[in-house]
Amino acid sequence: MKRQFVAIVAIFTIGLLANTMQAHAQNKIGYISLQELVANMPEYKKAQGDMQEYQKALVQQGTDYQQAFIDKQKLFITDSAKMTSPVKEVKRKELNDLYVKWTNFVNQEAQQMMNNHEQELLAPIQDKAVQTSQAVAKENGYAYILPKEQLIAFPSADDILPLVFKKLNITPVKDAPAEAPKKN
Repeated sequence: MKRQFVAIVAIFTIGLLANTMQAHAQNKIGYISLQELVANMPEYKKAQGDMQEYQKALVQQGTDYQQAFIDKQKLFITDSAKMTSPVKEVKRKELNDLYVKWTNFVNQEAQQMMNNHEQELLAPIQDKAVQTSQAVAKENGYAYILPKEQLIAFPSADDILPLVFKKLNITPVKDAPAEAPKKN
């Protein structure tokens, strides 16, 4: 009877130890710099090129608005002597509307358009970075992955960035930007 009791206690103790070890393994914590990951992804480099092209187009649009205003203003100045008061008033309003359109575009619309375009381009890249990081965490037994930028101290062994680079077949670039734009 005592042997059975000792065997049961031993089995129970082994089971508890196994559960404790399994629970400990499930609480493995790692970290990653998603900003560094995104900045090294080929999709990000392409998105940067697209953003530069889009920015050039917006600058050109602002320049076109400015030139339209300047041309209308010059025309108004040269022709205003021949205009009646009501025509001058209509032309001044037209000039004012053009000026407002130009300044609103330069001061607000262009920036908003740029931000929206950036989000459209970066959202799928950031989603891919997160999904791949989650897959690597799962494959390597990590229960939690924290953002490296939020940590004060961390062991280098728990940085999953090299594992994610390997899964994505990315060779990190030493001079890659330290920070990619953040998702809003």
